[in-house]
Amino acid sequence: MSIGPEASITDERSAPTDDPAAERGSGEKAIAGRSLKQIAWRRLKRDKVALAGAVVVILLVIMAILAPVLTRLWGYPINEFHGDQIDPTIQTPLGAYGGISKDFLLGVEPGSGRDIFSRILYGAQTTLVVAILSALVSTILGGLLGLAAGYLGGWVDSVISRVMDFLLAFPQLLFAIALVSVLPDDLFGLDGRWSRVIVLIGVIGFFGWPYIGRIVRGQTLSLREREFVEASKSLGARSGRILFKELLPNLAAPILVYTTLIIPTNILTDAALSFLGVGIPPPNPSWGGMLSDALTYYTFDPMYMIIPGSMIFITVLAFNLFGDGLRDALDPKAR
Repeated sequence: MSIGPEASITDERSAPTDDPAAERGSGEKAIAGRSLKQIAWRRLKRDKVALAGAVVVILLVIMAILAPVLTRLWGYPINEFHGDQIDPTIQTPLGAYGGISKDFLLGVEPGSGRDIFSRILYGAQTTLVVAILSALVSTILGGLLGLAAGYLGGWVDSVISRVMDFLLAFPQLLFAIALVSVLPDDLFGLDGRWSRVIVLIGVIGFFGWPYIGRIVRGQTLSLREREFVEASKSLGARSGRILFKELLPNLAAPILVYTTLIIPTNILTDAALSFLGVGIPPPNPSWGGMLSDALTYYTFDPMYMIIPGSMIFITVLAFNLFGDGLRDALDPKAR
């Protein structure tokens, strides 16, 4: 039987002692270590405001996914006209608060009588798809290019940095208006709604990557001088392994945080483009398009402007609160 250091330590711990402090200490439960994920989760659970934002985000996503089901249960088809709900004289909904009733939970649209509840649900579906997928495009492009610029340096860093400066100075909104205006509505063989969704995802995602690219580049410049990177180089690791196995996992926290914070910006951009008439084409529902239509009727029917405006406000606020809480939870310097 071999006796090593572990055996000797075990014997010392099991041996009786006359020290009362040691006896009290042996009866206490040992403090278990926690991983970074456990620490972040504990911090996030204590942030009630961030959790409330996360709950609202989850509910909005569920509403968007189940929009067809909810419409069949409590609404009407999005383009079904209800002329009997409209005052023929001034083209505003009959009844108070924009025609809200048990049959029309959020009222009806002025002039046409379309169900606002159903159009809000399908508008949430479109808005969240555009915002989340364009944020994903920005994250992938910005993460890869920022990682390459920060680690490789030299002319690669110079070229990527100049491209980021150019895109940050370029008028994104004007380019999106000009591009979307000349594209056909049936692009990619899809209908007008989803073909325009793909175009908006590409435009918003392409112009959004320089923001996260700068953050990733700055973090990479700091990490590439750390000891674990030098150790990997000394062991003969290739650049690809260092980039994706050593550096990228250490950049996951800031990338994740910035992705959650860029989504509300994309929501506002999508709403602005639809408000200007170059977003989702009518008669497809969109929150920005509903706000644009409400300009004609807001003096007679303010609810038609309040409802989509409130949805945009609640959605953006929920994503921002959750993103701020996630940033605080993943910050290693936070207490």
